[in-house]
Amino acid sequence: MEPQQQEAASQPQAEQGKKSISSVGKAVLAFGGAKKEQQPDSKRLAQSYSPKSFRSPRLVLPKLELKYSQLKIVVPTALQLEHEDTASRRLKRFLLRYYPPGIILEYELRDGTREMKEIDLLHLTAESDVEVLVNQIVFEEPLISESRKPQLRRLIYKLIEKLEVNDSSDFYLFKILRAHILPLTNCAFNKSGDKFITGSYDRTCKVWDTQTGDELLTLEGHKNVVYAIAFNNPYGDKIITGSFDKTCKLWSAETGQLYHTYRGHSTEIVCLSFNPQGTVIATGSMDNTAKLWDVETGQELHTLFGHTAEIVSLNFDTQGERIITGSFDHTVKVWDVRSGRCIHTLAGHHGEISSTQFNYTGELCISGSIDRTCKIWDVASGQNIQTLRGHNDEILDVSFNATGSKLVTASADGTSRIYNTMTGACQAILIGHEAEISKVCFNPQGSKVLTASMTVGGGASSSWRVGNVTEEAGMWLLWKPGRRGGGAGHM
Repeated sequence: MEPQQQEAASQPQAEQGKKSISSVGKAVLAFGGAKKEQQPDSKRLAQSYSPKSFRSPRLVLPKLELKYSQLKIVVPTALQLEHEDTASRRLKRFLLRYYPPGIILEYELRDGTREMKEIDLLHLTAESDVEVLVNQIVFEEPLISESRKPQLRRLIYKLIEKLEVNDSSDFYLFKILRAHILPLTNCAFNKSGDKFITGSYDRTCKVWDTQTGDELLTLEGHKNVVYAIAFNNPYGDKIITGSFDKTCKLWSAETGQLYHTYRGHSTEIVCLSFNPQGTVIATGSMDNTAKLWDVETGQELHTLFGHTAEIVSLNFDTQGERIITGSFDHTVKVWDVRSGRCIHTLAGHHGEISSTQFNYTGELCISGSIDRTCKIWDVASGQNIQTLRGHNDEILDVSFNATGSKLVTASADGTSRIYNTMTGACQAILIGHEAEISKVCFNPQGSKVLTASMTVGGGASSSWRVGNVTEEAGMWLLWKPGRRGGGAGHM
């Protein structure tokens, strides 16, 4: 066990609960009474995975009474989140959608020390041979005896159920990029679209040529997951990366040179943005704060205090004079960039905020929440103008079109809805995905909507999409409209 894990094992349960997460669902096997010599070694079932230090954070389910005679199998679900401590529940919900399938073995030594080992199932698919996989795990893992095979078998079937997605795509496969050795966390295009970047659990950010799929640069230097990434559009000559190592780094998009490392957050950085002028960077963190940084000097300009829970979304207005932050404390705050002062607190949601955005003029902003609603706010007064309802599950992303006359929402119910900003009327319901939609946006002309369903190993598209990006272990699949096997379509 590495020092990092030993330290985590000695922390209070509430703190440990904040340390990790599942994806399609980590299954937890809880063991008790294991002897010291039975500690699992560091060998992983998935050989393509890096050492344990690459995996962050980890989930320890709270309030488990571990006894040798007990073996509990837990696949985290929305219902189970209700019974966990607040910190664990928030972080789990935040990262649940982006983590690869696997099993966590949790056991207790004679001295009462709680320890863990992970078995990652990176290549698990609906077609996987369950019996072969069960036998392989039992053979390689001394903590799992032959008598545990039935439970292990049921567990793997549960994970496979979460992976199964029917492919009803009318889009053909344009290109497969085997981008990273570990799963991806994010993707962003530059303004012209000729380059894009990917972030990964392998601690790197890569720069790609969109047309050829060639890797142009690998940005290395972070000590943990690279989670948030962005170009300084419209210029596109700089890149920022935010990491679970609590730092943000500024890079040259042309040479890969590291300009600055911004330090100051006490926990993971999960959202960031350049201002439109490219002179200021904003970072949001799980430490409940946002920070503003000077791009040229690397100096911290302001720390935005006021939220009482994690900040998971932030955006500048088009003038770069104001910034909004969305938090798990159910509120959105409007800040003055120059002074760092909070101008308004936009309260009214009954659940955590998932996404925020200004319209083009900066007069309005929108917020999406897990309470299944999207709210439109008057920025000057802080008043709620409209509350948009209709989704049957959490809203995960929101976006205005270029003029601000329409907005689009993405939901865990597998649909996307287009609303009239002025009237609040729902103008269209986009149905086609077989799983939750995590990202959505209009094209610059406002004539098309791009949706992304972050389902491991699958995806679905229909005629109203200009494309669909889905995630497999370390690869992005880019789809374009057109007949299967036909010529290249046009985005």
